[in-house]
Amino acid sequence: MTRWVWRILFVLLVLVLAGAVVFKAFQARIGAAVFERTADRLVGADQTARLEDGLHVYFCGTGSPLPDPTRAGPCLAVLAGETALVFDAGSGSMRKLARMGFPMGGIDHVFLTHLHSDHIDGLGELILQAWIGGSRTQPVPVSGPAGTGEVVAGFGQAYAIDATYRTAHHGEKIANPQGFGARAAELSLPPGGRVAEVFSEDGVTVSAFLVDHAPVAPAFGYRVDYKGRSVTVSGDTVRTQSVIEAAKGTDLLVHEALNRDMVAVMAEAAADNGDVALSKIFSDILDYHASPTEAADVAEAAGAKALVLTHIVPPLPVGLLKPAFLDGAGGHFDGALRVGEDGLVVHLPADSQAIGYAHLLD
Repeated sequence: MTRWVWRILFVLLVLVLAGAVVFKAFQARIGAAVFERTADRLVGADQTARLEDGLHVYFCGTGSPLPDPTRAGPCLAVLAGETALVFDAGSGSMRKLARMGFPMGGIDHVFLTHLHSDHIDGLGELILQAWIGGSRTQPVPVSGPAGTGEVVAGFGQAYAIDATYRTAHHGEKIANPQGFGARAAELSLPPGGRVAEVFSEDGVTVSAFLVDHAPVAPAFGYRVDYKGRSVTVSGDTVRTQSVIEAAKGTDLLVHEALNRDMVAVMAEAAADNGDVALSKIFSDILDYHASPTEAADVAEAAGAKALVLTHIVPPLPVGLLKPAFLDGAGGHFDGALRVGEDGLVVHLPADSQAIGYAHLLD
């Protein structure tokens, strides 16, 4: 190597070292400037203002009761025009939903699919965020199966003391005591798998239907329709005809999925390691969830255009596990199939056939 090449390398090394020294010296100022610019762009700004009119589906929690560092508890939020709806509120989901720019203070209605703990353990935080974030003057409406009133009352009692602190600190204009809490409505659906309309405002309709999650009963699924677009939410269920009927022609089916072979391996491992109780729990959950292939069959039978799997069991800590989890499900459905992830948003523009995907937590 010639002498001039060595000189160039030496100069480059000096420049790199000098740059590192300068960056270290001004690191605090650079960080503060970046923080300020990010705050100016995001804090208090309506991050939905540029969205096209239509349905926008936010995956705020695609996990299950099993520990999963990448997935919050079950939660799906839908922005239909200017109507903000939330379906289930699992642990950690509200913080992810807020990070995704969903209008937390503008939540119009919450729907619960059923009352398993993993679907409701973030409800208190939802109620608080909707109250403070929107300076509400009326409690947020929460609809769900029998027992929803008791659950909502319990969260209201648990957060009542904290609410007094918020009002004392921020004042009644921000934390109006009249707007604190939730107002529960318990839905009663006709038997036989029929769909019943349970919400209708500003061109948005929400329909509920019964699903099979025995021994949990009743358990619901929901369908949202707005300006020619629709999304259907299965809730927790085995493969059932009621989901197929409710999801006929839907643009997007969001269906739960559990890989039985993987969970059976976990049950056997727990038994081998001496945890008999955990092994039984893993064995017990095999018969009241749908497999990825069964979810794909439901989507195909319903004529859904796209399918996103959620309530993922078991956790998938690396992407390498997704093909094993799907276990050939793609061969059972002609539409677009995805394993749901927290942060995913599916865009369904009004009066269109387009389906767009984005990820807001990268």
